[in-house]
Amino acid sequence: MTRRILVVAHNHPELHPGGTEIFAHDLAGAYREQGCEVLFLGATNAMHRQPHPGTALQSEGDDVLLWSSHFDRFHLSQIDHYGTLQDLGTLLSEFRPDVIHIHHLVLIGAEFLTLARRLLPDASIVMTLHDYYPICHHDGLMVRPGDRQRCTSPSPGACHGCFPEIGSDRFLLRERFLKTHLAVVDRFVSPSRFLRQRYVDWGLPAEKIEVIANARPAQTPTAHRRAGARRGSFGYFGNLNPWKGVLPLLQAAKLLAASGEADFSLRIHGGAPFQSERFTTALYAALADASSHVSHTGPYSREDVPALMAEVDWVVMPSTWWENAPLVIQEAFQHRRPLIVSNIGGMAEMVRDEVDGLHVRPGDPAALARTMRRAMDEAGLWQRLVHGIAEQPSLAECAGRHLTLFDSLKLKEAA
Repeated sequence: MTRRILVVAHNHPELHPGGTEIFAHDLAGAYREQGCEVLFLGATNAMHRQPHPGTALQSEGDDVLLWSSHFDRFHLSQIDHYGTLQDLGTLLSEFRPDVIHIHHLVLIGAEFLTLARRLLPDASIVMTLHDYYPICHHDGLMVRPGDRQRCTSPSPGACHGCFPEIGSDRFLLRERFLKTHLAVVDRFVSPSRFLRQRYVDWGLPAEKIEVIANARPAQTPTAHRRAGARRGSFGYFGNLNPWKGVLPLLQAAKLLAASGEADFSLRIHGGAPFQSERFTTALYAALADASSHVSHTGPYSREDVPALMAEVDWVVMPSTWWENAPLVIQEAFQHRRPLIVSNIGGMAEMVRDEVDGLHVRPGDPAALARTMRRAMDEAGLWQRLVHGIAEQPSLAECAGRHLTLFDSLKLKEAA
């Protein structure tokens, strides 16, 4: 039933290879493979591209980019009503999608939702919730910037406590502004039950949020390393930032080495783009201070993943924020690698403790070191967890579930 889909993300994986951009772009391709006409719209700014005179729209292969410099990050608001929003309106009117599937509001703006509803009243609007940006002004992390504790009860008063320079009244207005625009969304999709509950607690209607797991393109599992009974090769994959837990991981490796542990390795795969000088200084100091067991290979492409996975027995994801549905977890499972993850958020939901991975307390290098030692020392543990890894959902199945949702919305409208 659904034939024309506009997929919208806050960047393009060729410019900024974040998990949301990668998944949104892959899903757009899967829609095409199932016979849909699809246009992918990704936003960008001067960090990646320079503007073109006369229009906010650019091209990236067969995709369209929105160049958006006039953006209010506090309200997630597109403030260029006379330029950017006009160009978005033209794109909507000319492409006329049956479904608008939006994956983020950053650089696009919450006004895009109501603009789409006004111009295309018969189109279905579906929004996938990948993080907590509408709930939390702190880059959607739900982590307090001062003491770095995870937030469990956001409110205008609590948000004012995190940002004393911004009054609680402004946070209240921000919440009302965003909920007004989000009200035009026909259905929300959450890749994890954990994130869904955070939004229900915030006030989105539970009946409007469906859980559909993300998926990755099919991969042939890379062979496991030739090794004896001891499996001591650990790998970290993904961008490096203050919330991914790489600093506690490096401390854990240092503790292992200091205890006399010699038969292990830790490979850090990923770069630290757009990070603060404070973090990169601490990161490179920790890497310089790391033992010879630790190596940092830098950024990688998705084509590199099989070869990098071939070198490791375990994938470690020690994030300290409420991760939603990290693609790295699915990639590790595709290659039959068990994981060691923080026991919070979507990580604890995707990785089953003692079934296909191990849980560890976040931000605790000593606990992480103990878990890594157990991973190496306990006879039969690695093989048991490998056998516990379930078949991962295919990208085609994921696209099919979304298309079924889109069609159900059309049938409901027709009724």
